[in-house]
Amino acid sequence: MAVTLEQAQRVGYTCLKALLRFAFMIANNLVAIPSYVLYLIVLQPLRILDSKTFWYIEGVLFKWLLAMVASWGWWAGYTVVEWGDDVKAVSEDEAMVLVNHQATGDVCTLMMCLQDKGTVVRQMMWLMDHIFKYTNFGIVSLIHGDFFIRQGKAHRDQQLVLLKDHLEKYYRSRNRKWIVLFPEGGFLRKRRETSQAFAKKNNLPFLKHVTLPRLGATQVILKTLVAPQENGTPSGGDAVRKEKKSKGLQWVIDTTIAYPKAEPIDIQTWILGYRQPTVTHVHYRIFPVKDVPAEPEALTNWLYQRFIEKEDLLTHFYETGAFPPPQGQTKAISREMTLSNLWLVAIQSFAFLSGGMWYCLFQYLYHCLF
Repeated sequence: MAVTLEQAQRVGYTCLKALLRFAFMIANNLVAIPSYVLYLIVLQPLRILDSKTFWYIEGVLFKWLLAMVASWGWWAGYTVVEWGDDVKAVSEDEAMVLVNHQATGDVCTLMMCLQDKGTVVRQMMWLMDHIFKYTNFGIVSLIHGDFFIRQGKAHRDQQLVLLKDHLEKYYRSRNRKWIVLFPEGGFLRKRRETSQAFAKKNNLPFLKHVTLPRLGATQVILKTLVAPQENGTPSGGDAVRKEKKSKGLQWVIDTTIAYPKAEPIDIQTWILGYRQPTVTHVHYRIFPVKDVPAEPEALTNWLYQRFIEKEDLLTHFYETGAFPPPQGQTKAISREMTLSNLWLVAIQSFAFLSGGMWYCLFQYLYHCLF
């Protein structure tokens, strides 16, 4: 089949745009990430004198970095429409966010849609696969205090112990509020077959759009961060006793990400922008943590039920293009999430100006010393 001139021009334009976007992303990373690290190195005396102020500043810089990632998708036309409960209402409380996992773009989507949720982004902690430690953003996540978890039976028990220690050491001392995790333990396409086989063997529902979640990390987070009065169990450990002002973890936010035609966005698409503008849909449902069972078997059933509900939500979405209305209502209300282009340009400009400043400073020091 012959390629028309118009088709060739369209392909050429797409390739050129992808190349320019990739070049911008590289430049953005080369100035923004080193600047983040250098600012925090310079501020180490403040960390000793006033750690609360230090972690506040770190949180602001962290939010700006995530906003830069969000801007790559936003300017490519990858927007978000939100459904369900309004999570802004609990943005100042401690919450655990459970998210289904389809592709690397899920993280970028969350970086975007949480930008307008008050202090959430600068005070959040991520649980992510250990492989992300070795990406360009790994140093940022290490400094911020995110937790990198190794998958597989061989590491499971040790990783849960390390997670508990990590939460007790860093969560409240750095004034974290939200903790985000993907309980499925991997991408849908990689885990679906194994999950379906497990479901069949254990007489559990057959799931197509999500996989059965794993209990470990969720249970550790609840045991470590929920105050005793919330669920009637002696949980929370030293992290709660040391921070008496904290009310502990108060909410579980069940978050469901849906892509049109079940075609998820990956990080390559997010960066290069070669896919046509796409609206990703995010559904929230908020549960008081006091309604979440503490016993392992009951908690497992509760967690399974959340993902069975996700399956129903996604099935409805893929059939109708919208999430179903809440129980007792006749119509589901959606909210278009927006970002300020002026604000995005401002933080990008700050990153490049910071990069220029550090470069000039090191040039000056080099000439002074040599």
